[in-house]
Amino acid sequence: MSRKEKILKRLKSKPKDFTYDEARTLLLQLGFEEDNKGKTSGSRVIFRNIREKISIDLHKPHPNNVLKEYQIIKLIKDLKRWIGNYE
Repeated sequence: MSRKEKILKRLKSKPKDFTYDEARTLLLQLGFEEDNKGKTSGSRVIFRNIREKISIDLHKPHPNNVLKEYQIIKLIKDLKRWIGNYE
């Protein structure tokens, strides 16, 4: 099982300790590029897949690196909508 597959499986289980770094790694492996929208973006980050014309917005969690439950649900929903079953 590849690292991407392991992260996808973990994401689907909606863990309470899923990190921004794991989400970033997954999205990069799915062909997205990270863009922090300039100096005034704060913690807002957009991941774009230019080839597929897809974008997913996330906020970097702070002070720790763990995504909130609503962010995990949104990420799963976005991946399902844009990439189908994302498997």
